[in-house]
Amino acid sequence: MLDLTELRDQIDGIDRQIVELYEKRMEICQHVAEYKIETGKKVFDRQREMEKLNTVKSYTHNDFNSYGVEELFEQIMSMSRKLQYQMLAEHGCEGRLPFIGVDQLDMEKARVVFQGAEGSYSQEAMFRFFGEKVNNFHVDTFRDAMSAIDEGSADYAVLPIENSTAGIVSEIYDLLAEYENYIVGEQIIHIEHCLLGVPGGRPEDIKKVYSHPQSLMQSAKFLRTKDWQQVSMLNNAFAARKVAEDQDPSQAAIASELAGKIYGLKVLQKGVNQAENNSTRFIVVSNQKIFKKNAGKVSICFEVPHRSGSLYHMLSHFIYNNLNMSRIESRPIEDRTWEYRFFVDFEGNLADSAVKNALRGLRDETRNMRILGNY
Repeated sequence: MLDLTELRDQIDGIDRQIVELYEKRMEICQHVAEYKIETGKKVFDRQREMEKLNTVKSYTHNDFNSYGVEELFEQIMSMSRKLQYQMLAEHGCEGRLPFIGVDQLDMEKARVVFQGAEGSYSQEAMFRFFGEKVNNFHVDTFRDAMSAIDEGSADYAVLPIENSTAGIVSEIYDLLAEYENYIVGEQIIHIEHCLLGVPGGRPEDIKKVYSHPQSLMQSAKFLRTKDWQQVSMLNNAFAARKVAEDQDPSQAAIASELAGKIYGLKVLQKGVNQAENNSTRFIVVSNQKIFKKNAGKVSICFEVPHRSGSLYHMLSHFIYNNLNMSRIESRPIEDRTWEYRFFVDFEGNLADSAVKNALRGLRDETRNMRILGNY
């Protein structure tokens, strides 16, 4: 039996050969890139790569090595593509993105729509972003808000996309994929839910509580101690308005203190949401393909082939372009069982060459890749 040191020496020698061959392969890939630059040929050739994988797998002698070689060469070919994309960028072939950089958003004469009613958190987020004198109106549903900017009756929409306690607002992600609207800004506000009742009402009289499903979830710890029927509403402000209209002491709403003031309700208890640092992130959406020149976050969505390693290879575009991915979410694709659309946020600006390089690679290798905004 060989000594462990001798075995390791043999492995070291093989590794040196692998590195030498890898560098030689990448040198040839540079010439391939030069050819593609001159001829306008696409970097990613799926058929060629599948043929190559089948060929190298045929050189192995057992299933374990076959799987290993497949994974190894998938990574090698991925690195080859990254090199070619970089060379395309260096030769000015990175392409133009259909977005216009602006110094500031046009907010002075803007008309803004939010979902809900007077006193909603969406209204508060809108006032924080645009100022309290902004020309605005409200609609019943998130879809109505997206439709309003899509058809031009509003310039911007303010929509909640995630909460630090309850997570994402999944409907917003689905609507971003459905509509040709774009994120141009965001606003984060602190959330403090209050238990609101009619004047003269008491907590011990309550039998039914109304609120948005997210707010009920955020207040779950408080509500677990109560034997109350929980009724979901489209918006917290709608819940407050209903309780005010019914004037029933057995009803209560979970909403903001502002909503209580607007609808003449009594604050029975403050801070019923369990997390003191509860915050909601709102996005500002437009139908214009614009981004502020100092924007620092890019949001995209895409689909990947339904096979092992697909998502891993797509995310490598962020690694090799030194881009920090800050968020990834998935949503099921309608009428395609167990297939998902991925939503990714990463740091960067659409004018940056690294961002263009990553997006070019993703566009070539994913399905239905869309830039959702830079803000």
